[in-house]
Amino acid sequence: MTAVSERIQRGLFYDELEVGARYLHRPGRTVTDSDNTLFSALTMNPQALHVDAAYAATQPFERPLMNSMWTLATLVGLSVAQLTQGTLVAQLGLSDIAFPHPLFAGDTLYAETEITAKRLSKSRPGQGLVTMAHTGRNQDGVVVATATRVALMWQNEAAAR
Repeated sequence: MTAVSERIQRGLFYDELEVGARYLHRPGRTVTDSDNTLFSALTMNPQALHVDAAYAATQPFERPLMNSMWTLATLVGLSVAQLTQGTLVAQLGLSDIAFPHPLFAGDTLYAETEITAKRLSKSRPGQGLVTMAHTGRNQDGVVVATATRVALMWQNEAAAR
């Protein structure tokens, strides 16, 4: 009888990430009105541009804009299974966040990540800092969000201990 091997889904360890590598995270996530309303309510954000369709209709985009913090959280979240699930020690920071084009209910958010830098930690043996440039695009390929993230990641051998 042949033994069946088991594999646990995980992200990539520090050692497996290469500067310049680009990861396309699929599937994407189609945005709903409910996502916008619930996220805005959960985060105590009553901005009428997100939750009041009648008001939003009087504004330049003529419909509710997706809450940008939902867009940012989902952009990063779409990368987790492929890059950091079980291999992340801590997220250290987000910077260079921009929303160059609005995202609306009915759009689909697709994420990609480029590894832009990495170095071993000077104070935490077995761990390294990885800088990732996240880009979110809608279904038409238009960039709707960008962010740079620095994450503290496990090295493969250290995580196995």
